[in-house]
Amino acid sequence: MNSPTSSPIRVRSGIVLLCVFLLAGFTGLGARVFDLQFQRNRVYDQASRTQRYAVVRQSPQRGLITDQKGRVLAASSMIYNVFAEPRRLLQNEQYKLTAEILQSILDVPGCEISKRILEANNPGFLRLEKDITPAQQQAILQARLNGIGIEEAWKRSYPTGALCSHVVGFVGNEGRGLAGIELKYDSVLAGKGGQDTYVVDVFRRPLAAYPEGRNPLQNGDNLVLTIDSVIQEIVREALLKQIKDYQAESGTALVMDPWTGAIWAWVSLPDFEPHHFSKATASQLKNRILSDPYEPGSIFKPIIAAIALDSGAIRKEEKFDCEDGYWGKYGGIHEFGNHRFGLLTVREIILNSSNIGMAKIGLKTGSKTLYDGLRLFGFGQPTGVDLAGEESGILRPIQKWSGYSPTRIAFGHEISVTSLQMARAYCILANGGTLIQPHLVRAIVNPEGQITDVTPSLVGAGYVIHPEIARWIVRQAMRAVVTEGTGDQAAIEGVEVFGKTGTANIALPTGGYDTSNYIASFIGGAPADNPKVIILVSIRKPNRALGKGYSGGRVAAPVFKEILQKTLAYLDDR
Repeated sequence: MNSPTSSPIRVRSGIVLLCVFLLAGFTGLGARVFDLQFQRNRVYDQASRTQRYAVVRQSPQRGLITDQKGRVLAASSMIYNVFAEPRRLLQNEQYKLTAEILQSILDVPGCEISKRILEANNPGFLRLEKDITPAQQQAILQARLNGIGIEEAWKRSYPTGALCSHVVGFVGNEGRGLAGIELKYDSVLAGKGGQDTYVVDVFRRPLAAYPEGRNPLQNGDNLVLTIDSVIQEIVREALLKQIKDYQAESGTALVMDPWTGAIWAWVSLPDFEPHHFSKATASQLKNRILSDPYEPGSIFKPIIAAIALDSGAIRKEEKFDCEDGYWGKYGGIHEFGNHRFGLLTVREIILNSSNIGMAKIGLKTGSKTLYDGLRLFGFGQPTGVDLAGEESGILRPIQKWSGYSPTRIAFGHEISVTSLQMARAYCILANGGTLIQPHLVRAIVNPEGQITDVTPSLVGAGYVIHPEIARWIVRQAMRAVVTEGTGDQAAIEGVEVFGKTGTANIALPTGGYDTSNYIASFIGGAPADNPKVIILVSIRKPNRALGKGYSGGRVAAPVFKEILQKTLAYLDDR
């Protein structure tokens, strides 16, 4: 039988236990309230906003790219895309009926549309089809399909096709620049997206605008290039024809204003169609003017001669013994084509393109003077042109030069350069020895029409060589190359053309040279007394088996002549 005190004890124990349970319950409830109110406040607030508001994003129009005359090289036009909201279509399997209706409008199998909706990663948005026709747009609007909408978007187009492909570049699927000017100036061209926010009902239908959720749209700025598409076409046609005629591997050509550094034409072949860049080969996409350094060969000789004369190491009238075609010292040096020369002046060394004469000039000038002069001309470092991916070429530190180096660098070996570096160096000679900055962008124009001139102002900043030396190299030595020497095929009646041929060995990665193939080059300009233009032409690996020649004078000089003749006529007419 229970004692009289056992029952009150049990009651008290039950009350205590109940209080413990109640306390635990209220503690848990408090913790949950705290968690909801403070810890997960943002999560639920965001979920609430998602249900209450709809955001309509606006894509900015990417800026135009035009040549210096306003001819359009790249533009963006409005297109319309079909999109779906999968979470709405999955309710009651509504996507099946929607897919059945859309398949006849979009000409896409219904099963494919259903699959896309079922496998969508984003429950709120799925782009079903891009760039639909006006008839398709009208049919979708008339169908009034829940969970299906039409968005505005921008499509990039390149009206000149491959003509300026290596300059302009291209954009990817997301509208971002991936190459050329499109990449370098992506932030300028892209603009900033905008958005409008609306209060919506349970069916996601807009009820009213929500001003606090609005961000204004900002379209991209436009770019005006230094490129003249007429000159660009002249250059491309002439270079392409010669590459085909000589079955060459590739070629580059540049046309520049020697006084400002403005680039009027920039052609790297093979090239590609920007609309279909994904189908282009690596060789087509390679911008060889920027990223294909090579040993320049004889087109380097006027640069070395200018440095030697400017430093006082040699004199214009000084004569050098060219050893009758072979000099046994410094590893043995031959003349190209087995030519034989005796005593030659500096002018005669350049017009005859004597390797031995240049080697002796290099020795007399000395390693330090040569190195310092080449650095002043900009070799061994990027030019800073406004494109991404520029190579610096190779000008080894003077500590790594051997006793042979001054003799080899003097005729364009033991150094690698880009086509752009060579064109800039000749611009410096042509303008009287002053620095210039190669550039492709002339101005930025915002959507309101305000113009910002972005032309670099390096002209007059300093002399690389003395003006009288530069003028002598151009008017005496390089003029003689065309009138008396290896560049006779560049001559134009009534025009004082100057320039230099080059037939360069191709260095092998393993050392030594490819003895079967060459790079044929010609670089120069006109008129000699006041140059309007500098033109470089380089053609890689012309097919020697054709028997038509492979030298710079034979392969590149005629292309230079055609470009110069047509460009001067165009400049006079415009």
